[in-house]
Amino acid sequence: MKSHAPRFLALVAASKAQIQEISVSDLLDSSNSPILIDVREESEWKRSHASGAIHMGKGILERDIESTCPDLSAHIVLYCGGGYRSALAADALQQMGYNNVYSLAGGFRAWNAGRAPTVEDS
Repeated sequence: MKSHAPRFLALVAASKAQIQEISVSDLLDSSNSPILIDVREESEWKRSHASGAIHMGKGILERDIESTCPDLSAHIVLYCGGGYRSALAADALQQMGYNNVYSLAGGFRAWNAGRAPTVEDS
């Protein structure tokens, strides 16, 4: 696993203090059907992604979210590889006025560890 730079980790920690996280098991057990957004790079998405997810990379999320999801109260769950980028993305969406946003704790690695359904491109 890649080691992250200290300032990046500090930025993520500050964002995590402002957002909500949800575990894979809580997400899968929920009767709520969230909008599940993969904020990873396109190459990561193409290798494999959560079943039912849509792709909106961290680089374009803030630009395109309003056309994809204009409802500021929509239940949105974001994930990335390990929960870092999705925490930053959740913080950004909250700053944009979205009020029911979660970052998936542990990201796609936790999704896979929980044996949740995935889609793999061939």
